[in-house]
Amino acid sequence: MNKIISTVAFFTVIMVTAQGKFEQGMGKAFQLWGEGKNTEASAMFERIALAEPTSWLPNYYVTLVNTTTAFQTKDKEQMDLLLTKAQNALDVELIKTPNNAELIVLQAMIHTAWIAFDPMTNGAKLSGTVTELYSKAQAIAPENPRAVFGKAEFEIGAAQFWGTDTKPMCAQIDKAIGLFATFKPETPFSPKWGLERALEAQKKCK
Repeated sequence: MNKIISTVAFFTVIMVTAQGKFEQGMGKAFQLWGEGKNTEASAMFERIALAEPTSWLPNYYVTLVNTTTAFQTKDKEQMDLLLTKAQNALDVELIKTPNNAELIVLQAMIHTAWIAFDPMTNGAKLSGTVTELYSKAQAIAPENPRAVFGKAEFEIGAAQFWGTDTKPMCAQIDKAIGLFATFKPETPFSPKWGLERALEAQKKCK
C-alpha cells in the first residue's frame, strides 16, 4: 500500500503552487500523505470535500488514505475507526454517482481490508461481494486498469488459498499493466495509482 502513497504523492505534490484553493489544498493533502501523516492528510481531504461538494475526489482520497492505512494495522478498534471513516466518505459519493468505477473499486478494497484483517470471520461473508464489485467496475469501465488489476489480485489470493491455478488471473494482471500504459486520468488529481503494485504482482506470477 505504500506504493500507492508514493505514486500519488509524486504526481500531485508539484501542483501545490500557482493554483487555486482547491488545487493548493489537494496538493498539500497529498504532501502530508506522502510524508506519512495519514491522519492529517485525511483531515485535510475532509475539509476540502466540505468546501467542494461537487467534486468526488476529496472524499475518494479520504477513503483511500484510511483504507490503505487499515491494511497496515492489526488493532480491531483502529480498523473500525479507519474503515468506518473510509466507508462514510465513500457513501457520500456513491449516493451521487453510484456507477463511478473508481468508487466501486474502493468499496471492494474496503471489504478486502476486512477480509485481510479477519479472513475466518469475513472471508465467506464478503468474498463474493468483492468479486461482484470488481466485475461491476469492469463492466462500467472496461479500460480502467485498477478495476482489472484489483479483481485479478483478489482472485489470486483466493486461488492461492484454495490451491487452484492462478494463470488466468496472471493473464489479467498482464492486461492491467497494458491498460495502465494507455489510461488517461480525467484531471491531474484523478486516480492514477496501481502500476507499481501490478508490476510486483506480475513478477510473482512469473
